[in-house]
Amino acid sequence: MTIDADGSVRRSVTVAASPERAFEVFTADFDSWWPRTHHIGKSPMTRALIEGHVGGRCYSEQEDGTDCPWGHVLVWEPPHRFVIAWQINAQWGYEPDVDKSSEVEVRFTEVGDGKTRVDLEHRAFERMGEGGDAMRAGVGAEGGWGSLLDVYAKRVENS
Repeated sequence: MTIDADGSVRRSVTVAASPERAFEVFTADFDSWWPRTHHIGKSPMTRALIEGHVGGRCYSEQEDGTDCPWGHVLVWEPPHRFVIAWQINAQWGYEPDVDKSSEVEVRFTEVGDGKTRVDLEHRAFERMGEGGDAMRAGVGAEGGWGSLLDVYAKRVENS
């Protein structure tokens, strides 16, 4: 994990899959690898989803029957990249104001030999105000994006 001079958290992983398959597992199969412990809903999470189009919702379904939004798709360019508004505040709750949300961009680059490099950048923490530093620390820490990409990579390579 790297925190750049601009404050972005960056993490990369290379997977043994085409960009198309790597993109599909990250997005359409998001629920197959996203940990059940990583959600902001009020009851246990049953499913995690990213809707595959600009404006698509990023949300989880909860045991109590509710949907819990946590973002939406800003850019959708399969199989090369997507960008989501990360609408989670520093208290790990939903932030409805996208202007106060950080962003996550994920890029998929073919590197040869049937492999794809997946580059994740979580940025724009300054939009969150005082909570931005806490969010940056949280997603950059153990259990944050580095660990999540490791779980994702195992899922891609076991599919």
